[in-house]
Amino acid sequence: MYENIKKLGIVPFFVNAVPDFSIEEMTPAELWFNEDELGPWDWKIHVVECGDIAYGKFLCGGKSAFATVEWYRELMNYRRALPRYSPEGLQLTALEAIKEAGGLTTRELRKICGLNKSRMDGVMTKLQMATRVIIGNFERQYRGGDLHYSGWQLASFCTPDAFFEDYDMDSGHSPEESGERIFEHLRDIVPDADEKQLRKMIG
Repeated sequence: MYENIKKLGIVPFFVNAVPDFSIEEMTPAELWFNEDELGPWDWKIHVVECGDIAYGKFLCGGKSAFATVEWYRELMNYRRALPRYSPEGLQLTALEAIKEAGGLTTRELRKICGLNKSRMDGVMTKLQMATRVIIGNFERQYRGGDLHYSGWQLASFCTPDAFFEDYDMDSGHSPEESGERIFEHLRDIVPDADEKQLRKMIG
């Protein structure tokens, strides 16, 4: 998975409007859900731990995706300049809490913001689409009397600026240039996709 992401630069995790362009479609069916062998649900932990790939809900209108430093900073430069992605209200409350703590789980953020799981998930999806937070860590959850691991994981959110603190996150381009660079890159790696599909993916 790591090598594919590095090669592609930016890629959705799940099947989407662009055929054959997702980690799910690149994964052998027998490994997608397999209790006996590690699959993409655990591979993504390794990818995040490498520290040079962003993971979060930032493509296709709020779906899980991966991006290398190079392409995430272009996306960050593009998105943060768009008024529709400016954090407000409880998004700002959650963002400031994450900045102060360095990283927080949804469970911790729910207590801070006073929201149920569904509403908190919505706030966090908007922050990820705004490129203000990404998933910085995963903790495997062991359950039952025998403390078995069934693939359940607890994600912790952090800011991309903190996650990529060892990298220069200045793309050197205008927000408009960054948006077009992402579009052209996607057109190169998925040439069969039409412009509408790609624009929808970029957001």
